[in-house]
Amino acid sequence: MAQSRRQFTREFKLDAIKQVQSGKSLARVAREKEVHENVLRRWKREFERNPSRAFPGLGNTSEGREAELERKVGQMTMEIDFLKKVLRRMEEEQLLESVSGGRRSGGKSRKR
Repeated sequence: MAQSRRQFTREFKLDAIKQVQSGKSLARVAREKEVHENVLRRWKREFERNPSRAFPGLGNTSEGREAELERKVGQMTMEIDFLKKVLRRMEEEQLLESVSGGRRSGGKSRKR
């Protein structure tokens, strides 16, 4: 399964940059925010070039996360339904085997 890219809100990025500008090391802020140092450097550079126009995107909104979770629930529901059908089929086969005395009629006879 492919991982989707993480998205960060403007506030998240600005907070990270503010921490670096206040004297915290770039490496420490990157660790605390769980982002790569190069990403943090890029955000800092983008902000320094034009603070008012930096990070115009909406970032990861709660609706996006909610939709992602709903997709995951749907996927899990489908997997559960599939596994229930497989389990039911296996139980039916076991019941047939026990009724027929352990012999299954598969159409082909074994040679002795």
